[in-house]
Amino acid sequence: MNEFYESLGEKFRRDRDALAAHLRSPAFAGRTIVFTNGVFDLLHSGHVSYLNRARDLGDLLVMGVNSDDSVRRLNKGPERPLNPLADRMLVLAGLACVDFLVGFEEDTPIETLEILRPSIHCKGGDYRPEDLPEAPTVQAYGGRIVVLPFVPGYSTTGLVQRMQE
Repeated sequence: MNEFYESLGEKFRRDRDALAAHLRSPAFAGRTIVFTNGVFDLLHSGHVSYLNRARDLGDLLVMGVNSDDSVRRLNKGPERPLNPLADRMLVLAGLACVDFLVGFEEDTPIETLEILRPSIHCKGGDYRPEDLPEAPTVQAYGGRIVVLPFVPGYSTTGLVQRMQE
């Protein structure tokens, strides 16, 4: 498994504290860090469009990816995730818009946001800022939440349902 993570190169960070220290180094001083998170089980064009737009909001895009156990707890369905975390991370690492990846075990990215403290926390248009449990955390450290427009017709759950039919 270590070889796999090494294949992800510099984009993947196993430890949130180490990533936070890296992002606070002089090399990143003054840069706007954008954070987004999710399951990203079956990557589709809606995801890619969203991630590119998120990256355009700042200088770096950091992605938090739900662990397999947290996906199961999110009630995405009994077969989810379809792809294990390692596979989902490898696919995401291949996107030019993604600068860093970090997995997280919790159901929400609150702890990750507290540690990384990105300038912007970005979510897709199927969310409203006031409904995000992490919104108070982001606002407390002075970050802002940006909700990007939803790309209609694209959903992993919808894809799974169509495949099962």
